Amino acid sequence: MISVQQAENIIFSQIRDFGTEDISYENALGRILAEDILADRDLPPFDRPTVDGIAISFKSYEKGVRNFTIKAVQAAGEAPVFIDEENNCVEIMTGAALHSSMDTVIRYEDILINNNVANINIDVKKGQNIHLKGRDKKVGEILVKANQVITPSILGIAASVGKTFLKVKKLPRVAIISTGDEMVSPDITPTPFQLRRSNGITIQSVLEKYRISADWLHWNDDLELIKKELSQCIDRYDILLMSGGVSMGKFDYLPKACEELGIEKLFHKIKQRPGKPFWFGKSRNEKLIFAFPGNPVSVFMCLHRYFIPWLEKSLEIPETVLHAVLQNDIDFPFPLQYFAQVKLSVNRSGQVIAESVNTNGSGDFSHLAETHAFIELPLKKNEFKKGEVYTIWKYNF
Repeated sequence: MISVQQAENIIFSQIRDFGTEDISYENALGRILAEDILADRDLPPFDRPTVDGIAISFKSYEKGVRNFTIKAVQAAGEAPVFIDEENNCVEIMTGAALHSSMDTVIRYEDILINNNVANINIDVKKGQNIHLKGRDKKVGEILVKANQVITPSILGIAASVGKTFLKVKKLPRVAIISTGDEMVSPDITPTPFQLRRSNGITIQSVLEKYRISADWLHWNDDLELIKKELSQCIDRYDILLMSGGVSMGKFDYLPKACEELGIEKLFHKIKQRPGKPFWFGKSRNEKLIFAFPGNPVSVFMCLHRYFIPWLEKSLEIPETVLHAVLQNDIDFPFPLQYFAQVKLSVNRSGQVIAESVNTNGSGDFSHLAETHAFIELPLKKNEFKKGEVYTIWKYNF
């Protein structure tokens, strides 16, 4: 049996690169950007007013001109209008292209217009109310860096520079596999001695955040069946996420099936609660198997503590380690690293605080809807005090 840190190190030693692909920006939301997005021209691409009003040459204002004859009205998107007389101006709208013959814009609120003449009645500063060409970014400069989740704002930036196809990280092909004769489909009424399958939809829902569309399978407790199906899945998928069949029971066939198929066991059992029987290995063709214990809380914890960090490293998503201040004492008198379910909130000082809830073990999934994270409590201690800070693994916050 290995430690949590050893398990993490082994899993992180198996980081994978699934390559890249080009997809339409319309389908890119939530995917991982695999290229920098560059400015295809100066931003803004021309001098433009930030208000509606009139544009003048400041030299005319310096000479004492206060009444300007309106030469033309220019809307955004139209070719820029120039002035060639010092007492001329142009009515110009926000975002229009400003001609170089003018360098100052005055708001409508600060002028009076009568008989096509604009009178300025405020003090004016040269260059006011103008967003200068290239002020934001120069052509070729990076607008969005690679290796981040594509958000609506990133899509807007991509569209603004004509990037209608984006290079993104390819996603692994994933199968979610539950096991056990006692597990029936959620749409079936179980006997008094059966349970409905819930781990599959839980895992599938978590993966959808990463735009992974995983297949969901179920195998009964039959060694030969498991060997046959496992062999086929190893060829078809990059990652197998399994629940059940890895403990010490007589019908927990997965470790034996893997051994007989030549799948290398990288570890089995971690000094932790929940999720102690976790099994991890790889096939000869480098496919990975994350085999979690069957209890729902064990699956949820192992998924968020091990698989999701592995997935984010494989997709090169920048790592974010979160911490919270414990709000109540916890005693855990066992030689295992404890992951307690906690409710999170933010106090007036801006600290994330965590309050643990009492549960009835890894089969008690009833609190997962009301809690927000697992707080990781170190193996070397048995008493954890209010005010101490520990790592958290979020799932609902």
